[in-house]
Amino acid sequence: MRPLKMDNPDLPLADLIRYWPDTIPVFLRHKMLCVGCLISPFHTLVDACAEYGLDEREFLAELQEAANL
Repeated sequence: MRPLKMDNPDLPLADLIRYWPDTIPVFLRHKMLCVGCLISPFHTLVDACAEYGLDEREFLAELQEAANL
C-alpha cells in the first residue's frame, strides 16, 4: 500500500482524518460536520471545500500545518 498524501484529490476525508487526527480541530474551527459524518468515506477534500465554500489551497494549508507536514 502506498503512503497516504494529504494533497491527493481522491483521498477520502475519513482516511485523512484517521491518518492525521491533529486535523480534527481545523474541521471543527470551520464548523464542518465532516468528523464522524457517514459520508466522509466517500467525500474528498475537494467535495468538502465545495460544500462549505472554502478555498481548497488555504484549507489544505491549514490541515498540513495542523499535521506538521
